[in-house]
Amino acid sequence: MGDEEFEAAVGDGLDRIPPELAAAMSNVVVLVADEPDEEQLAEARAAGDLDPDDPAATLLGLYEGTPLTERDGWWDAGSLPDRITVFKGPLLRLCDDVDDLVEEVAVTVVHEVAHHFGIDDERLHELGWG
Repeated sequence: MGDEEFEAAVGDGLDRIPPELAAAMSNVVVLVADEPDEEQLAEARAAGDLDPDDPAATLLGLYEGTPLTERDGWWDAGSLPDRITVFKGPLLRLCDDVDDLVEEVAVTVVHEVAHHFGIDDERLHELGWG
């Protein structure tokens, strides 16, 4: 899958977000990267999001920022946008075919957007978006 097709799949994932939630997203940008960098992986391991003993463990997506539930009245004074990054390489390696990839990209996008709204991994797993 080429870059344009992958970015279109990310856009399709964003389209799955109900309009009222999409309208509530604030100061966040969605990016595509080939692979997570070492700093992102190290932070995920330190946070318990990746198994520190599994060198093959990787990220499919990553939310970096301050969730809406943690922002106060002064938060946006000069704040850079939050970032949701979807990682192409890990997703391509995980999926067997294009249909599987499109579905996994959508799950990843919704999962990371949920973090923007302050929903943690435990609750996302309960809801089936783990």
